[in-house]
Amino acid sequence: MFFKKKIEYKQTTEFTADQLQRLFLSVNWESGKYPEKLVRAMLNSSRVISAWDGDKLIGLVRALDDGETVAFLHYLLVDPAYQGYHIGDNLMKQIMSFYENLLYVKIIPSDPKTIPFYEKYGFRQYDNYSAMVRKNFS
Repeated sequence: MFFKKKIEYKQTTEFTADQLQRLFLSVNWESGKYPEKLVRAMLNSSRVISAWDGDKLIGLVRALDDGETVAFLHYLLVDPAYQGYHIGDNLMKQIMSFYENLLYVKIIPSDPKTIPFYEKYGFRQYDNYSAMVRKNFS
């Protein structure tokens, strides 16, 4: 893969609907069908770090936190055409650097195959904890 430019990482919560829709649909995430909601969700996030190849959004990680005790990482995605180039690793390292002093950082992997990836950053599974999800769309 030849990148247009060196991959650039940005801290921003501002994206266009088209940028988010393209990225989310590239990984077949259902939320990509709701780009306007994604735009508002990013604006309301505590922290978002994104990866860019020129003007193309190719990855992002998003967190919600209370600033003292807990952060929830929600969304870590990299365009499949760019996977395998440590972009997810760079996104994780950058977002985790903001949460070194919190008591907890939590993530709920939607795919069990990603668990070893998160374990590299100190995340552990606990038998008595699992998430439940209610979908409000069909």
